[in-house]
Amino acid sequence: MKDYAKEISLKIKEKELAVAKRIGDKIPYTAVNGVFDDWTDKNLCWWTNGFWGGMMWQLYGATKEEIYKTRAMELEEKLDGNIMNYNGMDHDSGFKWLTTSHASELLTGSKDSHNRLLLAAANLAGRFNPAGFIRAWNDEKGDNAGWAIIDCLMNLPLLYIATEITGDPRFKKIAMTHADTAIKHFVRDDGSARHIVIFDPETGDFVDEPGGQGYGKGSVWTRGQSWALYGFTMSFLHTGQKRYLETAIRCADFFADNTPESGRIPLDFRQPKEPDYTDSCAASIGASGMLLLAKTLRNEGKDICDGAAVLADKYDKTAERILRYLTDNDSDWNPETDNILRSCTAAYHDKEHEFPIIYGDYYLIEAIFRITGEETYIW
Repeated sequence: MKDYAKEISLKIKEKELAVAKRIGDKIPYTAVNGVFDDWTDKNLCWWTNGFWGGMMWQLYGATKEEIYKTRAMELEEKLDGNIMNYNGMDHDSGFKWLTTSHASELLTGSKDSHNRLLLAAANLAGRFNPAGFIRAWNDEKGDNAGWAIIDCLMNLPLLYIATEITGDPRFKKIAMTHADTAIKHFVRDDGSARHIVIFDPETGDFVDEPGGQGYGKGSVWTRGQSWALYGFTMSFLHTGQKRYLETAIRCADFFADNTPESGRIPLDFRQPKEPDYTDSCAASIGASGMLLLAKTLRNEGKDICDGAAVLADKYDKTAERILRYLTDNDSDWNPETDNILRSCTAAYHDKEHEFPIIYGDYYLIEAIFRITGEETYIW
């Protein structure tokens, strides 16, 4: 697998160097006819706005090409407009400032990036409801006060890292409380994950599980499943608590056991046969998460998990199958176009399906660099 990943790594570097040189200071979300759009003025607070910076930092860490550092710093500075917008801050601060400010601090030691990271962590901690969860989206009337989503597991490392930096246990305790709530209410007995859970915001009691961005209530949105297996793995790495590793394994087993032999990941594991939507974002996230879980099992799992080596092999092989499908069948390697992946989907019931989305490219790069050893681990 490493020889394959090295070959893809070279393709990534050739393409992204050309893109970085011509893109200017855009904050891209998708691409139209191979050209990235710009969300700087459209929605500076959009949850995906850190991923282009994350791609640039991954490439800078791997190559030390200055253009990547320049592009990443431009984007991070733009996001100051987000961090100063109360209504623009939400549960996705990890996606925005781990990919930018934490990566910057790791690679450059920037004090400004350090400050941004802690500001973002403090704001995320402020979204914690003592009933046991971190609130998801904003709304002016408070109608969503009891809503939480599986995606938030990926933002918890922002809180774990804040405790590691400051020595203040509050951040970690908030993260663990939310993760424990997710084990109890988001993960079903078969290891599949709900996207949204609505709680009573006063008591924390379970109220409902809307279908969210998947096919419907009771279905399994594949991107949500990838957030689950990846997010619980990271909670284990930051805490050493066995329950998080066990839950990550349950979620990863469901993902791996439902991955087709082709490696092509559907939009929802329980969607109808037609239309046969795919989501390459879910695929790249799931592959990267399984690679991290496999590495974790090899490094730390043998003392607390039976069959760790067998599970690690299973996840590595599944990840490789997924990545080979993506790089052979759904990737644009032309340096004259901006995006890599072509067939990402935001939500099942959206009007538009199978188009480029920036975080699909980020997690593809992360997964390949994870195999080659070129990754800057930001989580």
